[in-house]
Amino acid sequence: MAQKPKIDPHVGRLGYLQALVTEFQETESQDAKEQVLANLANFAYDPGNYQYLRQLQVLDLFLDSLSEENETLVKFAIGGLCNLCPDKANKEHILQAGGIPLITNCLSSPDEETVLSAVTTLMYLSSRGAGSHPELTSSPVVQCMLRFSLSANTRLRNLAQIFLEDFCSPSQVAEAQSQQAHSALGIPLPKTKAPQQP
Repeated sequence: MAQKPKIDPHVGRLGYLQALVTEFQETESQDAKEQVLANLANFAYDPGNYQYLRQLQVLDLFLDSLSEENETLVKFAIGGLCNLCPDKANKEHILQAGGIPLITNCLSSPDEETVLSAVTTLMYLSSRGAGSHPELTSSPVVQCMLRFSLSANTRLRNLAQIFLEDFCSPSQVAEAQSQQAHSALGIPLPKTKAPQQP
């Protein structure tokens, strides 16, 4: 287990978050990076931290981490983005920074939580009926959601169905279905965790 960051309790929230970012950037330990990124993703859940996280460029840190080989870092990074993107300024930053392809790449992750966070993040980034970012509902994304809508995983199936119903036009769904019928390739479904034995 990585050690807790050595942080003065009197530095306040911004100072604490700054210390986490610095530790993430300076540590060589993968365990420490994972722990720090998990902490930052948890802080991203609180709207009171949004301004500080933008100021410290944590959104970019999360976006950069989506390209990591380490699946755990990717999981925490997409979870952090998912927590941040209900905020309009954060959403705009993610869209302007070219985050959509990085997020859609997470749809092919073998990790169930990563995929669930990616679908939810795409939903937050989509504007109902707006179509300002057509790549959010591009044919490969819609095909992926069609596959997920058949998943045995209830959470993934329900999220995919909501995405298809609320963010895609009937013509987009029909086009993706016809393309899917002619293609044997598809994004594999994430591995669902086996239920724990009591």
